[in-house]
Amino acid sequence: MSESGVRQTEQIPQWKREEVDELVDFIEGYESVGVVGVAGIPSRQLQAMRRELHGSAQVRMSRNTLVNRALDEVDDGFEELKEYVAGQVALIGTNDNPFALFKELEASKTPAPINAGEVAPNDIVIPEGDTGVDPGPFVGELQQVGASARIMDGSIKVTEDSQVLDEGEEVSEELSNVLAELGIEPKEVGLDLRGVFSEGVLFEPDELEIDVDEYRADIQSAVAAATNLSVNAVYPTAQTAPTLIAKATGEAKSVGLFANIESPDFMPELVSKADAQLRALAAQIDDEEALPEELRGVSAPSAPAAEEEESTDEEPAEAEADADADEDADDDDGDEDAGDALGSLF
Repeated sequence: MSESGVRQTEQIPQWKREEVDELVDFIEGYESVGVVGVAGIPSRQLQAMRRELHGSAQVRMSRNTLVNRALDEVDDGFEELKEYVAGQVALIGTNDNPFALFKELEASKTPAPINAGEVAPNDIVIPEGDTGVDPGPFVGELQQVGASARIMDGSIKVTEDSQVLDEGEEVSEELSNVLAELGIEPKEVGLDLRGVFSEGVLFEPDELEIDVDEYRADIQSAVAAATNLSVNAVYPTAQTAPTLIAKATGEAKSVGLFANIESPDFMPELVSKADAQLRALAAQIDDEEALPEELRGVSAPSAPAAEEEESTDEEPAEAEADADADEDADDDDGDEDAGDALGSLF
């Protein structure tokens, strides 16, 4: 507590000094402290709201002058809240973050009728449809406040959505009565957060009103983009190191397989690769006696169209000459040589 603050509290009566001390303790006891408007909230409803907030936030009401004195004494930036201390207000303290506090207070608001003389919080619209009111003077009251209404099928009906008051305009007694008769509650009653101070930063409602799902999606998109940049730039971090290692492993394996490096890590793929090459070669050998039993019956791959055309263009004489050369070869020697060559591959 500053010396100026002590001098300030010494100038007021004892009960006021005690009240200021309690307010100071309240402000210093929470990580986030805000100012909420409580105007127009019935006492019973206000007590219910305070009970609902129990465990997550606490509301403290006092005279505005004493609240301002307490904010000045605490200092540390809390005095910035003084600009919101006007009219019927209260302090609210929480150890939660300001965004969660704002969301909780907004969710606790309930619809309520609006009285004559109050300012419309938004555009007031009487919706199209049957009012459920029997024919009578009420149709004239609707028309008087600007609603399109007439008697149809034994009932008063609004023929189209009718905006009867703009946001910020004062509610007349006639409109208040019409809205009450229709059960329209155009305003919300609840603790209206005006400002909150947390960790050295002052937040206002428009800064706290965010779409959590959209915000989460933006964060996830940013994380994905940053991860992609880090991986492509080969910049290792705690988050991207596993991906970079997996990528490097895959690339090293591809090089090893292409270069036929005999490593224990590559052997299964190298054997599969050799087996596939061997079977492709075996499929081109017509003499099954020249093949090991496990390779016999391997079908030759179908020849491309271009190769088939070339084979039909061969001269008959050349084909017969090749056939004669094959017959003149020593069959036994050929079988033995082919068998030895293929067997050495296994």
